[in-house]
Parts: sequence; structure tokens; C-alpha cells
Amino acid sequence: MSKPAHPPEHDNHLLPGIRVALLGWYARHKRDLPWRKDHDAYRIWVSEIMLQQTRVVAVLEHYRVFLDAFPTVAALAAAPEEQVLALWSGLGYYRRARMLHRAAKYVVEELGGVIPGDLEGLRNLPGVGRYTAAAIASIAHGVPAAVVDGNVERVLSRLDGEPRDNGSAWLRAEELLDPRHPGDWNQAMMELGATVCTPQNPQCLVCPLREWCKAPGAETRKAQPVRKRLRVARAFIAHGQRIFLVQRPADAAKMAGMWELPEIAASAIPDAPELCLVRHSITDTDYEVRVFRIPLRALSQAQRKVGRWVQPEELWALPLTGLTRKIVRNLRPE
Repeated sequence: MSKPAHPPEHDNHLLPGIRVALLGWYARHKRDLPWRKDHDAYRIWVSEIMLQQTRVVAVLEHYRVFLDAFPTVAALAAAPEEQVLALWSGLGYYRRARMLHRAAKYVVEELGGVIPGDLEGLRNLPGVGRYTAAAIASIAHGVPAAVVDGNVERVLSRLDGEPRDNGSAWLRAEELLDPRHPGDWNQAMMELGATVCTPQNPQCLVCPLREWCKAPGAETRKAQPVRKRLRVARAFIAHGQRIFLVQRPADAAKMAGMWELPEIAASAIPDAPELCLVRHSITDTDYEVRVFRIPLRALSQAQRKVGRWVQPEELWALPLTGLTRKIVRNLRPE
């Protein structure tokens, strides 16, 4: 990452006030989140990967369970991928988990178990890009490196009264960064965007930067992708307490290696009893899923070949797709 640029002359005298105001607000109002308890690089790294494209409320319980199972980078590196994916199940974007696992192995096998503290070393880890490297380095090690995510970009656009593309946002973030407290500054910028300077209905009256903001209350509506709506059917095949699941191919484009209830054509089983209707959303697709009870012999030979019976005690240890987890909990609560 390039060195922070010097702020323009007309902004120079404003920086001390902006920094004091934002850092003071953050100290008083920051959310009590588990990855803020200390400056442990591993815990911060896990949180940053989980929070990519995922809301904080969805991450909290997964983070706790994941850290209970893998309290250190060595524990994560030693775990089988199937266990890692099982504990990630429900967060989606499973490539993140695979890359985190691969990076943990690299740290243990190539770096003696020590997570790099500098930007270049962090960027060399699988799955760690510019933002994640800067977040880990600044929060865990006090490296003066700015971060830009969607929240920060929105704060910068309103503060300066001009839209920011990714390149100009990074430059501006580096100009504003408080080099004495880079970790707190970065978290404060992200916190402000997440809780006060929100996309719609920003809370400008309680914003610590309102004195310097050039576009208070500006709406930042982004074009929403057209969502697809699909109707599908799944088979719930049980024998006693056992459930029959199939595994996605290792080279599948999405959720490779994950276990799920078999997909079927509802029209092919007109007399099968329908057990439930489940609605499920993934990225840009909304699914309406009808679940039928059918015998194993109704599945195709190909499906039977990639499936197996799963005992209740091993069910939740498997990497299940989020949809399958939702259906099974609906029909057989834990």
C-alpha cells in the first residue's frame, strides 16, 4: 500500500478536530463486539473474513462457536476441511472458509505459526486482500494503514460532498487516517457508516462529523440487482432417525463438497406427501422450496451414488448447505 498522501492545504487545519470528534464518539458509542476484546491478530483476522458481505448480527454466534473449536491458528490449520465448513455453515460464501483454512496452514507450515504483522506479509496469505490486510495490520499492530469498505466509502462521499470511486476513496481515507490510533480510527469510520451514516435515513443530528459534513442527509441508493425467484423441490428421506443426504461435487461452482437434501422434480412424484414449504435466499436468488417425503428408491441412481445415510449425532458435524440446515431444523428441531 502506498504511503498516506498529505491532505490538501485547505483541509489541513480541520484534521485535528475531525480526528478528536470521531475517536471520542467511537470510545463512547462503539458496539460491544467479541473481536474488540483484545488485539489478537488471529481473532481479528477470523472476524474480518466472516464479516465480508455478512451482517454483524449473523456473524456473532458463528464467531463464538468457530473460536471455541479453533482458538488458535494452529488449531485451525490442523482441522479437517469438513469440520471447518461445518462450523461455517449458515454464513454462506464458503470460499472464504476454504481460503482461511488454507492460509492458516500456510502460516503454520511456512511461517512457523506466526501471523505476519506487515501489509506485504498479510497480502501474501490466501484470501487476504488490501482491505483485510490493512484491517488486521492497523487493529492488531498499529500499522498506519487506512481501510475502505462500503461503509467508509459512504462516509467519505458525504463528508466531502462528492461521490467516491474506489481509487479516490482509498486516497482520501489515507489522508484522514489518524496515524497515532490507526486501528481505532479505522473501526470508528466503519462503525459510523454502519450505525449512524447509513445508506437511507442517516442520523445526522447525532453524527460526530456533522460540523464538517458537506452533504448531510444525502441518500446513497445503489442500483439493486434484479432478484431471481425459483421454485424447487427437495426430498426428505428418513429411515428411523437417519436422514439420506447427497454431497455436491468437489468441483461444483458453488458450495463444493457440501451436503444437502436431494433435489427432485415435484412433477415426478405427484402422490408424495408434502412436509413443509421453506423460503430461502442466496445472493441474488429467492427460493421457494417444497419438501416431500419419498422412498430412497425414488431417487436416481446417480443421486444414490453420491449420498449416504447420516445418523443424528453426526448430522450437525457435517458441512450442510444453509438451506438443508434450515429444512432439517424445521422438521427435526435440535
